[in-house]
Amino acid sequence: MELAPGLRRIGNDVIATHLVVTGDGITLIDAGLAGQWRDLQRELDAIGRATSDIRGVVLTHGDSDHIGFAERLRRDHGVRVFIHSADAARARGEEKTKPAIGRVKAAPLLRFLAYSLRKGGLRTRWLTEVQEIAGGQVLDLPGSPEIIDLPGHSPGSVAIHVPAVSAVFVGDGLTTGHVLTGHQGPQPAPFTDDPAAAAASLAHLEDLQVDWVVPGHGAPWHGGVPALLAAYRAAMEVPGSDQT
Repeated sequence: MELAPGLRRIGNDVIATHLVVTGDGITLIDAGLAGQWRDLQRELDAIGRATSDIRGVVLTHGDSDHIGFAERLRRDHGVRVFIHSADAARARGEEKTKPAIGRVKAAPLLRFLAYSLRKGGLRTRWLTEVQEIAGGQVLDLPGSPEIIDLPGHSPGSVAIHVPAVSAVFVGDGLTTGHVLTGHQGPQPAPFTDDPAAAAASLAHLEDLQVDWVVPGHGAPWHGGVPALLAAYRAAMEVPGSDQT
C-alpha cells in the first residue's frame, strides 16, 4: 500500500511494517511478524522490486512483533539488520521484560491476538546477528535514515527520521490505535517498560518538519508533529483514561 511516493506499508493498523523505496534500493523499517513475509513479497511484486533490492532493516526496537522476518532476511538474503545497542540483546532473545498490560477491552484484544496468530506471531526467530547503532547516526541506506533516541517503551527504542519521504517512524514510542482498548488517536503505547520515560522522549521529535508520523500500531498520522504531540499530551490528561 502506498502512503506517499517512496513510502509504502504492509500489514494494517494492528501491526505494520514500512518500506522506503528509492532508486538505490529499499530500506525496511521494522519486520513485523514472521507470517508477514508473504505480504512483503506481494508488495515487492506490486512495485516491480525483489528481495535483493532490500539493503537493510532498521528496527525501532527489539520486541517480537517488530522483528518477525528480520532473521530470515539476514540469514537467507544477507540483509543487514540495524538496532540500537540497548535493544540488541532483546532482539536476540536474550532479554525479556513483562510490563504491566493495563486496561483491556475484549474485542480489540481478540483482534490483536487473532491477527498475531494468523501472521505467525508464535514463529518469531530471534536474531543471531545485528548491527548496533546509536542516536544521532545517519545510516548509509536508501533514504539516509537518521536515528533519534526514543527510550521508554524499551531501553533502545528509537525513532527513524527519513527526510527523503518526509516521515518519522516511531515504532511503539506512541500509538494511534491502542491494540488492547481500541481507543483511537495519539496516545501511549501498551507494553511499555517505562511510560514516564517514553512520554518524555517524545520531546526529541518536536523540531522535526515531516508530513508523516508513522507508528508500528495504528494509522499513520498525516497532520504534522506539533498537532500529534498536542493530541498525545491531551490524551494523557483525560481523567480516568483507559489509554495506558
